[in-house]
Amino acid sequence: MLKHLVVALVAIAGLSLGNPFCHAQSALLDLPRDSQHSVVTQRIGITDITINYHRPLVKGRTIWGKVVPYDQVWRAGANENTTITFTDAVSIEGKPLAKGVYGLHMIPGENQWTIIFSKIHTAWGSFTYKEADDALRVTVKPQASEPHEALTYDFDDVKPDSAVATLRWEKLAVPFKIDVNVHDIVQASLHNQLQGLAQYTWEGWDDAATYLLTNKYDLDEALQYEETSIRSEPRFDNLLTKSQILEAMGRKDEAEAAKTAGLQRATAAQLYYYGRLLQTQGKQDQAFDLFRQAAKKDPNDWVVHDGTARLYSAQGDFDNALKEIKITLAGAPDNQKIFFEPLVKKLEAKQDINKQ
Repeated sequence: MLKHLVVALVAIAGLSLGNPFCHAQSALLDLPRDSQHSVVTQRIGITDITINYHRPLVKGRTIWGKVVPYDQVWRAGANENTTITFTDAVSIEGKPLAKGVYGLHMIPGENQWTIIFSKIHTAWGSFTYKEADDALRVTVKPQASEPHEALTYDFDDVKPDSAVATLRWEKLAVPFKIDVNVHDIVQASLHNQLQGLAQYTWEGWDDAATYLLTNKYDLDEALQYEETSIRSEPRFDNLLTKSQILEAMGRKDEAEAAKTAGLQRATAAQLYYYGRLLQTQGKQDQAFDLFRQAAKKDPNDWVVHDGTARLYSAQGDFDNALKEIKITLAGAPDNQKIFFEPLVKKLEAKQDINKQ
């Protein structure tokens, strides 16, 4: 009976990287563990990658080749399986891996490590690990690291479509690169999302089209989305996006027609903000024309006075420009006054506010 109790306790404690009887653990009670639980998540595009693990401590011991032997499968943490979850398909070190939850195991070596993604993720440690359950294996090179008392997983070198997951413990780092086909995943997700409530609004279709346009990805589908948005509700916003899509497709006459239709629906504020955008692109004459249209449409809109001030400033009429910008400053919300206060000072100094 005592023998069975000892075996059960050892199974519960698992490989605690020390004496399993030094710290109270229980199969029935929630008690503090020597190797504390941690979770780290990184989003790449719209794909979430989560590592769920326990953090053993160095405690002055020699870890690599001693506490954690070389050339043996190791749980890459402590206690239950370290797991890694991918909400979409990814590539690990250039090799494809389907979405899902995997048991994360490693085989340490002095010069090379094997990273293992097991289909079994509910085990305790690596004691029942079987190579037949592997979904993927990759090999990587360990690197020297700043000392880490507690085992840690980080996501490094984060880019729009990739990141490097790194195990750090003692004075060693073990990185493996994760790549995500962001555009394909987002495009597939858009197809699903636009079957929900988003399909009944112009904004949903316009947002989807804008994403594809911004990333220059499948402009034909972007145009289809924008046409659906316009059928839902024709607005300055979606007509302008349609114009930009057509421009990117080289259909310049159609692009100009869509832009004209959009400008006819624009509010005075929209004309002004579009003019400011054109200024950042160096298209001053087009911007000034929009400022004039905005002033005709609604001369009392506080932000339109900034456009009028810019027209006066470009002509060297700093006195009238100053009057207009002060009207803008007076009407601006408190959190936006900071953008216009410097313009007052420039105009008082007889400086053109259209020049940076």
